[in-house]
Amino acid sequence: MGESKKWRHGPNAEEIAAIFETLSNQIPGMIRGILDSLFSPEAAARMGKAVAEFNKHLKEGGIPEDEALEMTKDYLSTLTKWSDVMRGARFGPTTERRYWKKEKEE
Repeated sequence: MGESKKWRHGPNAEEIAAIFETLSNQIPGMIRGILDSLFSPEAAARMGKAVAEFNKHLKEGGIPEDEALEMTKDYLSTLTKWSDVMRGARFGPTTERRYWKKEKEE
C-alpha cells in the first residue's frame, strides 16, 4: 500500500503530532516575518509615501486643502488602526487565559 492508501483512513497519531510540531516550529517565524514587513523602517517609509500621495491626489482632484487634510488624517488613522490590530494580535494563550488558569490552580 502506498502513501495515498494510508491517508484514505486518516493520519495516525504520530503523523498528526509531526504535523503539529512542524506547524508550531514554522508559524512563529512566518508571523515574525509578516510583522517585520509591516513595522520596519521601510514599511514606515512606504506608509508615509502612501499618505503623501493620497493627500496630493485629493488636492489635484479639486478637494479643498482643509478637507483634503481631514481626509488624509482619516486615511492615516485607518492605516494606524490596522497596524495596532496586527501589533496586538496574539498567537498563543492570552493574558486573560493565563490569568484564569493561574487562578484555578490556586
